[in-house]
Amino acid sequence: MHTLILLAATDPAIPPQPGLRPGLTEDQITPGLLGFIITFSIVVVMFFLIRDMVKRIRRVRYRAQVEEEHAGTPSEYMGIPIMSETAMKNAAYTFDDAPSVPAQSPAPAGDAEAPGAPDAK
Repeated sequence: MHTLILLAATDPAIPPQPGLRPGLTEDQITPGLLGFIITFSIVVVMFFLIRDMVKRIRRVRYRAQVEEEHAGTPSEYMGIPIMSETAMKNAAYTFDDAPSVPAQSPAPAGDAEAPGAPDAK
């Protein structure tokens, strides 16, 4: 018991300050210019590889979309339906306050065939 109290009361040994071993210089332990050049070249190569991969993926996706449009079947990409250009234009909504179609004047009450009126048959 006294040993535990004695160990708790004493200061732990102060670890030595971090530093270089005798005989070493900073140039011997850092990557230096060669390490920078190699790392930079890897980054440049990866940039061009990723850019080329993205181009190829787009090209494959567009070709599949064009083939499916010619075949007449609806296209899908990863389970998400892809709309054709005409379908996108037909489904486009406008959120303007003003109507896009000019207002027509009301037809006289005596006309049997009013434009836009449903058939009463």
